[in-house]
Amino acid sequence: MKTKTVPVTIGSVALELNLPAKTDVLAMKTAQLLSDPAATVAQALKAPIAAPPLERIVREKLREKSDAQAVVVISDNTRPVPYRGESGILWPIVKTLMDCGMESDQILILVANGTHRALSEEELEEMLDPSIFAAGIRVKNHDCRNGEDLVFLGQTSRGSQVYINRDYMRADLKILTGLVESHFMAGVSGGRKSVCPGLIGEQSTYIFHGAPLLASPQADLMILQGNPCHEEALEVAKMAGVDFIVNVTLDCDYNLTGIFAGDLEKAHEKAVEKLREYTTIPIEHEYDLVVTHGGFVGLNHYQTAKTAVSAALAVKPGGKMIIAADITDLDPVGSNNYRTVLHLLTLMGAEKFNKLLLSPDWTFVPDQWQVQMWAKVFQKIDMADLYYYSPQVPARDYQIIPGVNGNKFLPEELWYTGRPETIGLFIENAIRSCLETPGAEEMTIAFLADGPYGVPVNQTEGQGPT
Repeated sequence: MKTKTVPVTIGSVALELNLPAKTDVLAMKTAQLLSDPAATVAQALKAPIAAPPLERIVREKLREKSDAQAVVVISDNTRPVPYRGESGILWPIVKTLMDCGMESDQILILVANGTHRALSEEELEEMLDPSIFAAGIRVKNHDCRNGEDLVFLGQTSRGSQVYINRDYMRADLKILTGLVESHFMAGVSGGRKSVCPGLIGEQSTYIFHGAPLLASPQADLMILQGNPCHEEALEVAKMAGVDFIVNVTLDCDYNLTGIFAGDLEKAHEKAVEKLREYTTIPIEHEYDLVVTHGGFVGLNHYQTAKTAVSAALAVKPGGKMIIAADITDLDPVGSNNYRTVLHLLTLMGAEKFNKLLLSPDWTFVPDQWQVQMWAKVFQKIDMADLYYYSPQVPARDYQIIPGVNGNKFLPEELWYTGRPETIGLFIENAIRSCLETPGAEEMTIAFLADGPYGVPVNQTEGQGPT
């Protein structure tokens, strides 16, 4: 079999993959990087989009109230937001607050964990600029299950009971930070998502991430218009109030391509426009086999659902999919709720599972939304046609994960070793296995080089997502 070598970084490991020569390598366009990220960040704070400069906003708050409190909301470590180094966006924001007269005890860094676990001190120190800790700025995790840390704001037009982080609501100045990338439910991340789901109570997810809302065809990658998930998140964010946002866009190597500061909606819209320039990948047809990976975000099986949904845009109905992920999270699968519902999907199959989820007898289970996204994939391909591999997943967990256990494509001595360098061998052997099936000589193959970040758009089906 003739092959071609394709370099790729999957999580922490850089690989040289030997792919069949006929493989179409689908990649995002090359985005223009910022030549001077630090200067661009400073300029964005001074000349934001549809908002006064951050310095003016801070000084006005302090004139109204000398001991005004500021909260700066950050993403957790499932998003590669540049919070440290030369491209860091966090310290310039905090320094602006302090230069305007705020003391360190007037500033809180609040981690928008959503329903994810809290980050440890070590994880926070690794993620954030050392200047934050040197300045004595408080850093706190949001806890969606601690009722004492939540405030009830009311009900959305769709009926969500809105509970928001108490520290956020107490703050006189509310600043959101985050990454704008494609998102398989809300269309894109960033903006309003720092508040919803970032800072909401668990019970506030029941409609926002409920089965009926996520069953909408508009709740999909790169779609905002008519997307009920986006609309619900935006409504909640407006109820809670936002004074200023600082969002970024990145290329496939996590380098800055844009800084978008200012108004909650207008700055976010500009970031989305930038993202569309290079993340959508035009394709002329769907493929019999799609090979992809979890990238940075695929740090556990829960997050790798994003990879599968993106790949499903490129695979033929009844086709095959190969997914590899270099998992770095403490739990390689996800929460107990996620594990339970995922096991249901594995046992029942997508059709019966979706009927159960949409049944009036079903009781909402937190984290069911991510399993619903996996079920979306299995409405297009058979569960037995997904080959999934992460070297960090132990044997017992593969029993609840849908699809074929990728270890079977490795020599037995390499099973469950936790060694990321085995990923390349898995991919090559899994492809070889697919090519040994009857009629495989006609099989069309695509490799999604950017994993979950690139969004395939079938040109034969119209204009694509908006």
